[in-house]
Amino acid sequence: MKVPPTSSNIVPDLQNPAFELSAYFEITPDLVCIASKEGYFKKVNPAVINLLEYTEEELFARPINTFIYQEDKAETQRTREELLKGEMLLNFTNRYITKSGKIVWLEWTSIYFAENQIVFAIAKNITKRKIIENEIEEKYNKFKSLATHFKKSIEKDRKFLAYELHEELAQLASAVKMELDMIPISVANLTEAARSKIEHAGMMAELLMKTIQRISFSISPAMLDEFGLNATLEWLCKEFAVLNGIPCFFESDYDEQGLSHEIKTDFFRICQESLTNAMYHAQASNVYISIKEIDNKIILCIADDGKGFDINQQKKTAGLISMRELATSINCELTIQSEIGKGTIVSVAVQK
Repeated sequence: MKVPPTSSNIVPDLQNPAFELSAYFEITPDLVCIASKEGYFKKVNPAVINLLEYTEEELFARPINTFIYQEDKAETQRTREELLKGEMLLNFTNRYITKSGKIVWLEWTSIYFAENQIVFAIAKNITKRKIIENEIEEKYNKFKSLATHFKKSIEKDRKFLAYELHEELAQLASAVKMELDMIPISVANLTEAARSKIEHAGMMAELLMKTIQRISFSISPAMLDEFGLNATLEWLCKEFAVLNGIPCFFESDYDEQGLSHEIKTDFFRICQESLTNAMYHAQASNVYISIKEIDNKIILCIADDGKGFDINQQKKTAGLISMRELATSINCELTIQSEIGKGTIVSVAVQK
C-alpha cells in the first residue's frame, strides 16, 4: 500500500539532481499556488483548498479576483499589474472570502515568469495576527478619542475662564479706575496726600487690568483663533521678553493653513511650557523660537543659551511630562537636546 507523504517519512536526497519539491508543495502549511497571466488558478496546494473551503475545480473555474474581498480588489489589481511588468511582489497583504463567508488575511510573496506566462505565489495566513492588530488599533483609537475629548473639554473650560477674567474682572478693574479718575474732578479741595493716594490707586487698578489680561491670554489665547499661530507665538515671545527681561527672538517660514486647530493649540502650549522652563530653570540670556517647514514636516523649535542639564539624568518634571503628553496626543515627534553649560533645545515635529 502506498503511504501518503508526511513530514516524518519524507527524507529528501539533496544530492539527487532529480529531487523534486512536489511533496513539500503538498504538505507546507503556507498557501502555494500557480496562476495564469489572465488571473486564474492553475495549480494550488491543499492549504489553499482547506483555507478557502472551495474544491480545486471551483477554484480553477473562476477568476482569482472573484475570491478577493471587495475593498481590496482595486489595490490587488494595481499590484498585480506591477507584478506582470516584472516587479517582484513582497509581503503584499489582502483579504479573501472563504466559501462559508469568512474573511481571511493573506500575506503574499509572488514572482512572474514571463517566459512561461505564469505567476508563482506563496502566502501566509495572518488572520489571527490581523485580528490582534485591529483590536489593539481599536483600543488605541478609543483611548485617543477619549484623550481628545478631555483635551477639548479642558480647552473649553480654559476659554470660559479666560472670558470671565477678561470680560468680568478686567471690566470691574476698569470701572474702578474710571471712578478713581473721576474723584479729583468731582470732589473739590482734595489734599495733596489724597490726590497722591487716588493716583496711586488708579495706577494699581491699571496694573490689575493688565495682569488679568495677561493671565487670561495665558489660560486661553483668543488671538489663536482670530489671528493664527504665527501671530500668537510672536506676541508670546514679545510678552516673555518684556516681563522677564530676557530677549526672545521669533522667526517662521511655513504655511500654517495645513495645521489643525488642535495642533496649533498644542504647539502653543508646548512653547508656553518651554518658555516657563527657560524662565525658572535655564538662567538663559537669550531665547529663540522658530517654526519652519522642513522635508514636509512642520517643526517648532524653542532654544535657549542657559545652563543646560545632563540629559541622562533628566528628571520627569511636570512640565516635561506635559509636553510629551501633548506631543503624543497629536502624533508629534518631541526631542529635547541639552548639555551642561550649552543650553537646551526643545523640538516638536509634525507630518504635514
